[in-house]
Amino acid sequence: MAQRFRGFLPVVVDVETGGFDCNRHALLEIAVQPLLIDAAGKLSPGAMASTHVVPYPGSQIDPKSLEVTGIDPTHPFRAAREERAALDFVFAPIRAAIKAAGCQRAILVGHNAFFDLGFVNAAVARTGHKRNPFHPFSTFDTVTLAGMAYGQTVLSRAVHAAGLEWNGNEAHSAVYDTERTAQLFCTIINRWHAAQTGQTPSPAGDAATGAA
Repeated sequence: MAQRFRGFLPVVVDVETGGFDCNRHALLEIAVQPLLIDAAGKLSPGAMASTHVVPYPGSQIDPKSLEVTGIDPTHPFRAAREERAALDFVFAPIRAAIKAAGCQRAILVGHNAFFDLGFVNAAVARTGHKRNPFHPFSTFDTVTLAGMAYGQTVLSRAVHAAGLEWNGNEAHSAVYDTERTAQLFCTIINRWHAAQTGQTPSPAGDAATGAA
């Protein structure tokens, strides 16, 4: 992996939030999934870490966003972590994965990756976190990759175009969207790699064989 992406470890991320402005709206959920690589250069999703997040003091939550995500920030069984603890929780396995892969840093993979990275960076700044494993501005965006590969930019349509399953009832959950984005990214990259090396492309579902 250290040689595949110039020392970067791709980590798929999805956040669910209380709106679109990372400096005003609350971070409510975050899920991260580092990717693995085998001896043939094939990518697969690794272990996922996720947590609910307590809205930071003074943050805003747009009711329309909650209608989309179905999140109830006040639910007594939500088991949410304060923002700093939430970052610690998801950053720790990323740092371990970076070390195991011999990489120098993580690079965020997301669907509209600027959105997810913006909320991660804003939370890091608010909490004064000193061990952010992500590159501060570089990303891999599956919107661009899916547009190139399939002519689709909406996540659900891109997933279908890649031959993967999509369940609309589970969408807008950080865990589910991270899982689908990881499978989409792996499928595109693996097919490209197979074409470049003269290998026979694996079925789309094979991208999902990592530990989720």
